[in-house]
Amino acid sequence: MSTIFKHFEEGGFGMYPILFWQVIAIGVIIERSIYLYKSSINKDVFLATMQKCILAGDVGRAIKLCSAANAPLARIVKAGLMRVNRPDNEVQAAMDESALRELPKIEHRTGYLALLANLAMLSGLFGTVTGLIGAFGAVANADAASKATMLAKGISEAMNCTAFGLLAAIIALIGFALLNGKTQGLVDDINGATVEVMNLVVNNRSKVNVSGLQQG
Repeated sequence: MSTIFKHFEEGGFGMYPILFWQVIAIGVIIERSIYLYKSSINKDVFLATMQKCILAGDVGRAIKLCSAANAPLARIVKAGLMRVNRPDNEVQAAMDESALRELPKIEHRTGYLALLANLAMLSGLFGTVTGLIGAFGAVANADAASKATMLAKGISEAMNCTAFGLLAAIIALIGFALLNGKTQGLVDDINGATVEVMNLVVNNRSKVNVSGLQQG
């Protein structure tokens, strides 16, 4: 830790913008990881349970299970099941409307990580350039005895900014790749599951309709 702090100090003022973007990126990664973890649900188990309830005509139990799951997929399916005693297009419209509310929450902020990675890398480059400018400017006006020391200090500042900028960018990009993959997986599960539930409702309308009317 002391070594990192030492290099941070040697990087000069250019390290602070990099640190700023890094802190924001880590905050986004943590927040998104927690939200996506809580939003995850075993799609196969969930669909098997929904199928069992719908085929048995027990829509009320299916709705209760969706409420207990408290995940975007479950909330979208629940919205459709709440309209199960209505025509098919209304069931589909209810799920679509719920999806329009849930999907932006799933995809929220993840895309910022790519921007933060670029900003950290560019901040590192900016620190590198300013460090070299300062080094060569100091050397031009220094006496022969101190030129080597001043040049080494300026180059050290420049290289530390480069290294920390690249490190911050790598962390942000890894976070973006992992979270984007998880996000896309959740979106795919939602799209697939809603189609399957809709097909179950349509193909078993004679069973679920009566139960839906009783629940209403």
